[in-house]
Amino acid sequence: MKTINSLITAAVFVGIFSAAQTAFAVDEYNVSKGTTVDGHGVAFRGNDVVAIASGLGVIPGQARHTYVHDGVAYYFSSEEAMDEFGKDPERYMPLYGGYCAYGVAFGKKLDGSPRFADIVDGKLYLFLNADVFKAYEKDKAAILAKAAANWPEMHHVSVAKVNK
Repeated sequence: MKTINSLITAAVFVGIFSAAQTAFAVDEYNVSKGTTVDGHGVAFRGNDVVAIASGLGVIPGQARHTYVHDGVAYYFSSEEAMDEFGKDPERYMPLYGGYCAYGVAFGKKLDGSPRFADIVDGKLYLFLNADVFKAYEKDKAAILAKAAANWPEMHHVSVAKVNK
């Protein structure tokens, strides 16, 4: 009986610590609800971030080409793209953890879609949907300036708390 209790206690602690890492990543980065076998959330909806940041469009990534950076899994369409990301992840990662830049400008952590992306001064920004992207295009500079001003206060705050 004592052994069973010890095993249950150990399992609970493993579960708590595994979930804590995933929950932290969810608040810092916009990741899919599912996780990889290793417990890492998948960023960028499983698409190849190097392809988007390089202006090639949305290309689905493959789990066999996974690179984990800062506790988040990124999928790539090829080993070459994965290696390129590994050389300088910050060069390719979307700003604001992959959350919608327009939402960040208004103090919200909204989903960012690779289908609605913009590269400005070599930086990748994501947006919620076509309507939000159109609104952003009306005054890109102002929206990006507001997002840059808001992000430091939102960066380490949970999604639930920011989006009250």
